Amino acid sequence: MNAAVRPFLAKRPQVANNTTDDVHPVAQQQDRSIGDIIREIKGLSEEQIVAIAEHQKTSGLRFGDAAVALGLASDQDVIFALSQQFHYPYTPESRRKLNSELVTAVQPFSRQAEAFRAIRSQLMMRVFAPSEPKRALAIVSPDSGDGKTFFTANLGVVLAQLGGRVLLVDADMRGPRLHTLFDVPNNTGLSGILSSRQEDNVIFQAPDLPSLFIMPVGVTPPNPLELIERPAFRLLMSELLRKFDHVLVDTPAAVYGSDASVLATKCGAALAIARKNRSRVDSLHDLVATVSASTPKFAGVIVNEF
Repeated sequence: MNAAVRPFLAKRPQVANNTTDDVHPVAQQQDRSIGDIIREIKGLSEEQIVAIAEHQKTSGLRFGDAAVALGLASDQDVIFALSQQFHYPYTPESRRKLNSELVTAVQPFSRQAEAFRAIRSQLMMRVFAPSEPKRALAIVSPDSGDGKTFFTANLGVVLAQLGGRVLLVDADMRGPRLHTLFDVPNNTGLSGILSSRQEDNVIFQAPDLPSLFIMPVGVTPPNPLELIERPAFRLLMSELLRKFDHVLVDTPAAVYGSDASVLATKCGAALAIARKNRSRVDSLHDLVATVSASTPKFAGVIVNEF
């Protein structure tokens, strides 16, 4: 086995917030009533709970609606309680700490979030179907500013909202940004693994998103292309695919070199992102031709207008 991945494979990935690999996040949650959840998040007293229950009986409303009618909870509180009951990661605005770019988490009922869910559905049928070999998905784009990292992050969120374990790997060793979006440390990560350094904490749980994990770049290396061309990267992907339900890989823009096409080939699947009214057709065509010719599964092109 290549020495570059031995430190990572020697034990399970170390994950922040004391998350383990053996217990599914959903299995750790117990089904609770809407009333219990609202009482917890609003700190309601027993007298207030009784008042809500009495109003519920006389009005015929559901508990959450009765609490809103009495001014003891808001509509956002009820939506949050429902999301907890159905194990749907969602953070209401009043409790929100997530980056505003993570629209699928902070605005899960918006038009943008619906667009990401539609894309997720297509990928579940075309790339992540049970009949398909399990592959990592590289997200590629012709130029910087196309929205590739924004897309990778939000696609990761909607995949995690299905309940499976999702890992986002930041392989953009020329301009990493995933750690900033999710506010996780960037002292260790992919570059350390590929350069054979002993690094224990390389995977971090995304705040408020229990099924989503991030592997940052770590120290930005001077030789990113050489690192990803080593056999260690393919071995690493194989190991990660055994530990996670879905692995998404953010890549450098094609304008910076051949990193994206190399990463796509080693991941086994790729999806291209173009920016509406910005991406040049010839650059996109060249990228698609290169990636689709060398990658077992090319999922298509997404035009980003946000």
